[in-house]
Formats: sequence, structure tokens, C-alpha cells
Amino acid sequence: MIAQITGNVVSAGPTWIVVELGGLGLRALTTPSTSAGARPGQPVTLQTSLVVREDSLTLYAFADADERDAFELVQSASGIGPKIALATVSVLPPDALRTAISTANLVALMKVPGIGKKGAERLVIELRDKVAGLGSGAEPAAQAAPAASGWQDQVASGLETLGWSARDAAAAVERIAPLAAEDPTLGVGALMRAALRTLAKG
Repeated sequence: MIAQITGNVVSAGPTWIVVELGGLGLRALTTPSTSAGARPGQPVTLQTSLVVREDSLTLYAFADADERDAFELVQSASGIGPKIALATVSVLPPDALRTAISTANLVALMKVPGIGKKGAERLVIELRDKVAGLGSGAEPAAQAAPAASGWQDQVASGLETLGWSARDAAAAVERIAPLAAEDPTLGVGALMRAALRTLAKG
């Protein structure tokens, strides 16, 4: 099991990051908050979870252990795979996820693409007794590099990767366009988080 990696960031997108380890470029899927802190050429240490399937080995990387633990905990619920688990921790940080499950806030859980009422109820029933120690309240402090001019496509692609429809992704991109225009220094990861917030409110 690969639990942690340390290396220089080669590149990063809305939901992925490539880290160089001894000349090898390792690509991992991430939450927007994790990719937002990635700066190409700078060293990074990530907490990781390796998902093994018959036809693939997929590495998921997180800025801190709480986020990784939340990702792995959500997968322990029946019917939840890594794609929905990643979307869950992208929409609901560890503290928010713990609160939503412990208070049976089905509306919050159903903001995650791929989780309906039955899925939300299942998360509450199966994980309520396991979330007590989840979440530290800390958010990664690293700042993201400014977004390139093609941020719209990157953000939309990232949202679709997390499970939203192309229509919802396009609408979210349109809603955050004024934010990007107002502050050109915002990185793709930060814009992804803003888009996620608009989807969660919707």
C-alpha cells in the first residue's frame, strides 16, 4: 500500500496531479482543494490511497490525512466506489462530512453527484458510528498558481469527472466567470472549489 508520496509537482489539473519521484512521473487523482495547492516545480507531500482493480491501479492523493481517511471511510459503505467517494470529499470536506452523517443531513449528502436519497440514508446508517474522529477543521494553506486562459474547459472537465452532467458543469462555469474575471490570480483548483460551492447551493 502506498500511503504517502513526496516529490516535485510536474503538472496539475482540476482533479489530478503529476508528481516526479526519482525520474518517474506519478499521476494521482485528487480533490480540487488538493490540486489547488499544487505549484509546478515545487515539492509536495501527499497522503495517498491506492485502489486496486482487476484491470487497473489508481492512486488517489490528498493534502492531509483527514481527507484521505474520509475518502476511504466513504468507500466502506456498500455501493460506494472510489469515483463517488472522491466526489463526496470534494463537495464535503471532512468536518462537513462528519456533521452531515452524524446529524443525518440527507440534503447535504445528496448534493454529491451519484448519491440519491437511498444512498444518503445508507451512508448515515453505515457510517454514523465511524465518523466521530473525522475532520480537523484545517484547510490546505498553499496557494495555487493563476489559472490559464482555458480555465473554463479545465473546470468543466473536472466537474464532469466528479460526476456532474455537462449541462450542470457549463452552468457552474458560467456562474463563476465573474469571479475569475475579478481576480485573475485565482488558480483552477480555487475556481473548481467555487464551482462546487455553486452546485452545492443549487
